[in-house]
Formats: sequence, structure tokens, C-alpha cells
Amino acid sequence: DVFNTRGVRTASQSRMLADNVPDTDCHAQERLRAAGGVLMGKTTTWEFAHGGPSWDVLAPPAHNPWNTERTPAGSSSGAAAAVAAGLCLASIGTDTGGSIRGPAAACGVAGLKPTYGRVSRRGAMPNSPSQDHVGPLAWCVEDLAIVLQVLAGHDRFDSTTTALDVPDYRSQLGNPITGLRIGVPYAWFTEETTVGAPTLAAFEAALAVLRDLGAIVVPVTLPPLVLYEDTKKIIALCELFSHYGEGLRLNPELHGENFRGRVIAGALVPAEDYLHAQRMRACLADAVQVVLRDADLLALPTSEPAGKLVPTPPSALFTKLAYNAAFSVSGNPALSVCSGFDQDGMPLSLQLVGRLFDEGTVLRAGHQYERATPWRARRPNCGR
Repeated sequence: DVFNTRGVRTASQSRMLADNVPDTDCHAQERLRAAGGVLMGKTTTWEFAHGGPSWDVLAPPAHNPWNTERTPAGSSSGAAAAVAAGLCLASIGTDTGGSIRGPAAACGVAGLKPTYGRVSRRGAMPNSPSQDHVGPLAWCVEDLAIVLQVLAGHDRFDSTTTALDVPDYRSQLGNPITGLRIGVPYAWFTEETTVGAPTLAAFEAALAVLRDLGAIVVPVTLPPLVLYEDTKKIIALCELFSHYGEGLRLNPELHGENFRGRVIAGALVPAEDYLHAQRMRACLADAVQVVLRDADLLALPTSEPAGKLVPTPPSALFTKLAYNAAFSVSGNPALSVCSGFDQDGMPLSLQLVGRLFDEGTVLRAGHQYERATPWRARRPNCGR
């Protein structure tokens, strides 16, 4: 519900846009409609893809189909939940710091954040435009490849999109991954943060599958995770406030408490800090590209299994370290796929990251992993 749809309300889950009915489609909907896609409906998001989960906005948050007491994560929460519940073949989400990959991981589906510039953001509600990405969620990687084929390409109305040719993603899926070098930044999740035992066990098991498929797994070193997190958040806070600050000043009561508490902090960040963060971003992005000169892919967990669906205080934005924002900062394509289930039956996840504009290799590795594992044969009960 952050994508403009002609004649269908686009409210971004906010009372501020409760009566907003666009007269044009976003770029993604234009492409999907032209390819024969059928719009089934709009899915729940966090307010303006940022403030949530919240119960004081236009509609209540989505629930996780594997356990409706658990969160589907965000911000593309309804997009992932709809795919997991079997309501649609695929859905479209936005990802500024993990908002496609996090929900995909929580709901046990496949979700791809393409390279920055591969898919137009025209007609999508802005969050942090220098870090916003648009991408697909689907039950399996093959469906992601089909949808990405439709979405990808230059848009003359979005100057950030690339004119590079779009390869045939689906035709690459069957190629083996023998000899692919997969780098693992172990320090991020064994030293800077500590993942739970089920998450780590599932990740090591996924690496074993990739090795059996012929990949070569090597440790790699990247700058500290906290630098990527802080850089992403400073940039996003400033850009969010530049878009929504006026509405917060004029009509604060039309925004949820979570969104207000998160975005208002952008008013306190000096311009010099924003510029420093953008310079730091360039350095951090370069560090990822240097590592990917020797490695074809990076692998790491996407997130921990979904927790309880409860209100999250705005302060959590500033204290949590996650494994997704780094690749929104760097712009690299990043995929989340299901890598098993924990003792409560909740999905576990694997994240694969590729070189800039090399979505084909990312999708190929994810597809080969899915074919070698049984996880796509298991569906949520959804009350049936």
C-alpha cells in the first residue's frame, strides 16, 4: 500500500492519506499490468513503510501465517504474509534497510532486493530515496526471477535507473554453482552480534548444502556492521523528515505514535552529519565491492525467527543491529530464502548477496539451494 494504483486507494497505512486515490499507476504496476499481471489487492505495510507495527494507524498490522501471534516483520509485512498464505503468486515490496528481506525471512518466502537502480521507484512512496529499492516477494526463487524480468529496466522518469541490459534471469537458474566462491562475514554474527543457536545451525547447514552443490565457502572481513547501521539510519532519518516533516508539523494527530517518534528525530540531525554519512556510505559500499572481487557471493543469516507481534517503541530503531541494512547502504542485490524451521515451526532464513547488477548469480544460487532442500514443500496451515 505504498505503491500508487490508478483508481484504487493508496494510503500508505496512514490516516494522512485515508482518501488518497491516485489517477496514475506506479512503474511496477504499469509493467505488471502490461505483462498480464492481475492486481489482487493492496497489502498492509507499516505507516509510510517506516512506523510499525502500529495499532493507531489506518488499519491493524498484518499477522504471520505460520503463527498469527507472531510478527511478519516489516515494512512489507502484508506483502510477505499474502504470499506465505497463498493469496497470490507474488507481491511487490520496498526495501530501504531490509523491508523486503526481513518480511520474507519472517514469513518463510523468497524476497529479493535488486541492485539500486535496477527497478524504478516511480510512484512508490519515498522513504529514503538514496537507499530505497523496489523488488518482488514470491514463494520460490523461480517466481522471483519471472517477476523481476517484468520489473527490471530503465525508466526515463526515474533518473536513478540504469540503462544496462536486463539478462534473462529464468534461463540462468538451472546452471550449476560449481566453483562459485561464497564469502561469509562471520564477525558480524559471531562477534558484533550473536545469533541464536537455531539460526546459526540452520546457516551452517545451508553452507553445507552449498558446498555439496560445488560452491567454495571462504571467510571474509567487512567493516563493522554498526558502521553500516548508523550510516543507513542517519541518512534515512534526514531524508524521511525532508518528506514527512511538514505533515508532522501541520497534522501530527493524523500519524501514528511510532511513525512520529521515529521521524521527528530527523529534525535534530545537522546537515554536516548527513553529508558525513553520505561520504561514509561511499566508503562502506566500496568495501563490499572490494570483497566481491574475489567472492562471487556473500552468505549470512537474514534474521532471527519471527517474534511476538507487539508494539515496538520508536527507540528500537536506534538500538537494533540487523544483517540487512548493510546491503541497502551498498546497493548490492540481496536475496532471502527459507532455510528451515525452528522448534516452534517458525521459518529460518538464508541471505545471499551478489555483485552490483548480478541478480542472475544471486537467483541461481538461491534456486539451486531451494532445489536441494525440502523447505518449499512445507506450507503454513493458515487455519485450514
